Amino acid sequence: VVSRDHKMDPSEVEFAAENVLVKIVPKFSENKLQLLHGEYGPFNPGLPTHVPLWFAISLKQKQKCRILPPDWLSVASLTEKKLEEKDSDIFTSMQCSHYMEVANLMLNHASDDIPRSDEIRALVRDVWDLRMAKLRKSIYLMVREQELHALVNNLTVMELNTVRPFLTEALDHLSTLQNHSTHTSQITDSTR
Repeated sequence: VVSRDHKMDPSEVEFAAENVLVKIVPKFSENKLQLLHGEYGPFNPGLPTHVPLWFAISLKQKQKCRILPPDWLSVASLTEKKLEEKDSDIFTSMQCSHYMEVANLMLNHASDDIPRSDEIRALVRDVWDLRMAKLRKSIYLMVREQELHALVNNLTVMELNTVRPFLTEALDHLSTLQNHSTHTSQITDSTR
């Protein structure tokens, strides 16, 4: 059982993201392979197939494939997402719930397979920064208004993991203050 105070290390979140399926173009021939999370292949040179990201990176490091970036990992798509995030007061839905981790892994291990990788790296960071600023503002408003709940729709695992310790502590303090305030009001009312 994981305590509510446990914060996943970013490497643990990244580990979970490595199971996201990505498309590769193999440079080898092989029948279907049975891996822990399923069967993948067959692998034929030049014919795209889907595999978990961790397997794609392993094959890439052995020069056995090219990794095809997902549609959302393009300058056009990320520019659009950046504008959408900037124009929205709420968190927009991300095409990949592990966008930051997948982008970083792919850019670190297969940047030669990703057109305009430097621009993409900057755009991913811009989207992250916009979302983190929006998250900080939301938490500030929640604390200022003394709300005991928070709507976290469309946040990704890494974003939730980043704010979780602070958010749970802030909610605990607000709850304590409100309970104390309610208790004090009840005492005051009963003495009248």
